[in-house]
Amino acid sequence: MILDKVNFPVDLRSLTTDEMNILASEIRDLIIKKVNTTGGHMGPNLGIVEATIAMHYVFDTPKDKIVYDVSHQCYPHKILTGRKEGFLNPDLYHKYTGYTAPEESEYDLFKVGHTSTSVSLACGVAKARDLKGENYNVIALIGDGSLSGGEALEGLDNAAVLGSNIIIIVNDNDMSIAENHGGIYDNLRNLRETNGNAECNFFKSLGFEYYYVENGNNIEALIDTFKKVKGVSHPVIVHIHTKKGCGLDVAEQNKEAFHWIMPGTLDHLDEPKTQTSESYESITKDFILNKIENREPICVVNAGTPGVFGFDKNYRNKLNKHYTDVGIAEEHAVAYSSAIAKSGAKPIFCVMSSFVQRTYDQISQDLCLNNSPLTMLVYWGGLSGADATHLCSFDIPLISNIPNIVYLAPTNKEEYISMLEYSYNQDKYPIAIRVPSYPLMSSGVADNTDYSVLNKFSVVENGEKIAILGLGNFFELAKEVKNEIQEKLGINSTLINPKFITGVDKELLESLKSNHSLVITLEDGMLDGGFGEKISRFYANSKVRVLNYGGLKEFSDRVALDELYTKYRLKKELIAEDVEKCLTDALLTV
Repeated sequence: MILDKVNFPVDLRSLTTDEMNILASEIRDLIIKKVNTTGGHMGPNLGIVEATIAMHYVFDTPKDKIVYDVSHQCYPHKILTGRKEGFLNPDLYHKYTGYTAPEESEYDLFKVGHTSTSVSLACGVAKARDLKGENYNVIALIGDGSLSGGEALEGLDNAAVLGSNIIIIVNDNDMSIAENHGGIYDNLRNLRETNGNAECNFFKSLGFEYYYVENGNNIEALIDTFKKVKGVSHPVIVHIHTKKGCGLDVAEQNKEAFHWIMPGTLDHLDEPKTQTSESYESITKDFILNKIENREPICVVNAGTPGVFGFDKNYRNKLNKHYTDVGIAEEHAVAYSSAIAKSGAKPIFCVMSSFVQRTYDQISQDLCLNNSPLTMLVYWGGLSGADATHLCSFDIPLISNIPNIVYLAPTNKEEYISMLEYSYNQDKYPIAIRVPSYPLMSSGVADNTDYSVLNKFSVVENGEKIAILGLGNFFELAKEVKNEIQEKLGINSTLINPKFITGVDKELLESLKSNHSLVITLEDGMLDGGFGEKISRFYANSKVRVLNYGGLKEFSDRVALDELYTKYRLKKELIAEDVEKCLTDALLTV
């Protein structure tokens, strides 16, 4: 194998171009085998192999700095920068994160996993270089899908007038996660069709020197162009046309499906697809289609991640004019949706918890300050074993502490449907619903809650001495804790389903003081600024003690969920231990 001779970028310079082409094939084989075993980003990494080899061949990394955008295309980079063991040895497949990580290698400048960031980061690196009087190249790699993000456009605007070396490589594979959306992509297509010679050139209009490489999977062409821009004293765009999924036929033909795959996907290609059972995603999709069939002015909005919500291409086509993918532009999605709602139509904005973090100002100013009756569905919220870049445990503190918005936490199918209908039909508040992240559960009984009466908790089972509030995803854990306390301590606890994240049921909480000495809160997210703190604050001046359970304020990184639950004492037996300890305190006698 040629790869046997390559451990770091310097080793590339002893290879011929023929050997580098063989190396590209070997790297692809490693990526395909590993990703099919572990899951991960397949298409983006396969498409950038040749460009990665060419970058490291031409530029003097790590002295020259490469800044990756979103990191969906960093696997070839890791293989070439001392980490190929993590792709060669199945026992080490999980040694390295799927994103750039400075703690792993000096070749990685930043830990990144959210998109549209590389140009802004590269501008800062270049500015620091210039202030310190240093001399090296700064290269930002950004995909065409990322160009729809506001930060990318802000970064390009600033980079164009930097006045010194910054090289921006635009990896154009004519895809985001799904298809691209937005006017900028008409210009990119025009540039591709004219071999970079179109009179209308977005990048030149900003002031960049511009180079185009039609075959962005051709090592020789890439090396030639990169040599031309190495050491330039001004901002440069290198626009390369690559093929997403290059080298794996099924990934080339199904670019969206093979952006990211589950383990074993390639092993089951020929198996017939089974009919999926009912889920929160399917309920949402049916709800939306029903409104469209009733000729209602509904508009479904998402920011470049339709797969998270089960919105495949066929479903998107069914929605037709009732669907807007704004591209990777969550901030715009919120403001756009707010204006739709304010103008009398019915927007439903679907967003993954990790990406709602990008929208704080828009939620606060454009949405909540204007009190627009938007329905926002937050998916995947909760603690997880994900990479630090894609944690979904911060949405509760972020959303629930902004005035006017109502954040709801259903625990089953019936509550979810009831909350959807309430949110869709009301016109007084922005409503967010934290879509349960566990398999669909049904109570078998319709939920008749009047959600227009805000912050009224539901007492599911009356008890004494201890009250357990299980929010959303953790309501089932609350039931387990109740049973454990009953079995171990002989106490019949009160079980409460809060349903509302953004406020407290003062009347109910006050009534608990008469025969409860301990209140337990369980929430699937970060404790700081979360739901439990609101309950603790209510009881702060009383004799009632409160135990809050949830996640700590930290960036956990690929920590197994069971390990996190143990660390945070989010297990029934550990919580029962804490309760027993509390009950030995004389201050807790009712």
